[in-house]
Amino acid sequence: MRSIAERRVLKPERRRFQRVNVSVLGRFMLPNRNEYPCQVLNMSPGGVALMSPVTGRTGERVIAYLDHIGRIEGEIARHIEGGFAMTINATARKREKLANQLTWLANRHELNLPEDRRHERILPKNPYSQITLPDGQEYRCRIIDVSLSGAAVTVDVRPPLGSAVTLGRMRARIIRHFDDGLALEFSSVQSAEMITNNIC
Repeated sequence: MRSIAERRVLKPERRRFQRVNVSVLGRFMLPNRNEYPCQVLNMSPGGVALMSPVTGRTGERVIAYLDHIGRIEGEIARHIEGGFAMTINATARKREKLANQLTWLANRHELNLPEDRRHERILPKNPYSQITLPDGQEYRCRIIDVSLSGAAVTVDVRPPLGSAVTLGRMRARIIRHFDDGLALEFSSVQSAEMITNNIC
C-alpha cells in the first residue's frame, strides 16, 4: 500500500516537472548507516530512479549524495530492475532548485551557449588560464565562456570525454569536444568568487 500511495504522490510531480534521463553517480545510505554506490537513471524534483547493487526495503528512508546535485532524502517507493525508485522529500524551494539543476544537467552539452541562464555568467579577470591533465601535463587555454557550473575553453589538446582535468585550480571533467576546444563541467557548482579567484 505504501508504494501505491507514494506513486500517487509522485504523479503530480511528473506532470509539473519533466522526468529527466541523466547519468549521475553518487552514493546513498540506508538506516543501517552503510553507504552504497549508485547511478541515477532518471530524476524529477519529486523522485529518482537509482541503479544500485543494494536495494533496501520499500518504505525505508534513504539519504543520497549525488554528483552535481548534492544531498537528497526520501523513501524507497518501489524496486526496479537493477535498483529502486525513491521519493524526494523537499520544500517547494528545494524542488525548484532541483528542477533547475536537472534542466542544466539535461542540457549540459550546450554548456557554452547563452541558453544556460540558470547560473550567473562570470567574466574572468584574465581570459587565459591553463588546463592540467591527469598525467600532470599542462596546456595554456583561452576561456570562451564560464558560469558557476562549467566553462568552455579553446585548447590544442583533445583528451577523452569524461577525463578529469583542472582548469586553473578548479577541478572539472570534459563533457564535450567542439571545433577548437572543450566544454568542461566543474566538480560542483561554484561561487562567482571561487571562480574569479581560482580559474586564472
